Amino acid sequence: MILLSYFLPQPGMVKKPVSLEEIANVGVSFIFLFYGLRLSIEKLKAGLANWKMHIVVQLTTFLFFPLIVLAFRPLFINNGLELLWLGIFFLAALPSTVSSSVVMVSIARGNIPAAIFNASISSLIGVVVTPIWVGLFIASATGDFDATEIFIKLILQVLLPVIIGISLNSRFGAIAEKYKKQLKYFDQGVILTIIYTSFCKSFSQHLFEGFTALELAGLAVGMIGLFFAVFLCVGLLSHLFGFSVEDRITVLFCGSKKSLVHGTVMSKVLFQHSTITGIILLPLMLYHAFQLIAASIIAQRMAQRKEV
Repeated sequence: MILLSYFLPQPGMVKKPVSLEEIANVGVSFIFLFYGLRLSIEKLKAGLANWKMHIVVQLTTFLFFPLIVLAFRPLFINNGLELLWLGIFFLAALPSTVSSSVVMVSIARGNIPAAIFNASISSLIGVVVTPIWVGLFIASATGDFDATEIFIKLILQVLLPVIIGISLNSRFGAIAEKYKKQLKYFDQGVILTIIYTSFCKSFSQHLFEGFTALELAGLAVGMIGLFFAVFLCVGLLSHLFGFSVEDRITVLFCGSKKSLVHGTVMSKVLFQHSTITGIILLPLMLYHAFQLIAASIIAQRMAQRKEV
């Protein structure tokens, strides 16, 4: 999609009769509607028992992770890379993935019910916490931040669809679960559309020309380092709290992973009229690609060690 937006940006910039951006806006609302539709409050209540582990995972996801990136902010600002830092911070403030976290925990033979609970509750918390974190720094980095407009968009495009979906769960939740594979294809289609239109805007404004190949390579290395730093720290925390092996595995994978789905759709709400969205999404896309590879290898090795 990035290459397509570079070589063929025109379709992503067309405004009439209906733009891809408007289609993506509607798609974002449907993604959160379907998410709420599949979210069972009863299952969430049942998963509250292991509260200590849940607190560690959520604090890691929404506090520890952002604070690590926040510590490096002066370094980026002093080198004129505040937009790149904002992209990394946006990544750090996102919720954990749902499907891939559960899959990795399953492969590593961890606590699967706890993984499902943490991934689900993380997505719900992220709807509120991510915009709050990012809102603290958007104005200084972009000079284009209307808190009222973003708050209204957040309610209409994210919170309201989730609430409607949850309220309809008892009636249509089973249907949504039955067709979750088809809904996943819909999610992916919306995500690809957002990525395409975002990078079309950024390329049309020549925003990436301000970054050298060395800086972009450094970003990729930095994302790898960030993953391992969080992974090791989360592992240490879970050990200090005396969690079982199964719970430790769950904390490791749920606490270190970030959601490309939520990041992409949330960027549509927070940076809707901005040309910098491509830059904002770049760190997330690099981190997401590496976390899938690294987490898969680590999960396989954990499974083998448990079998010995």
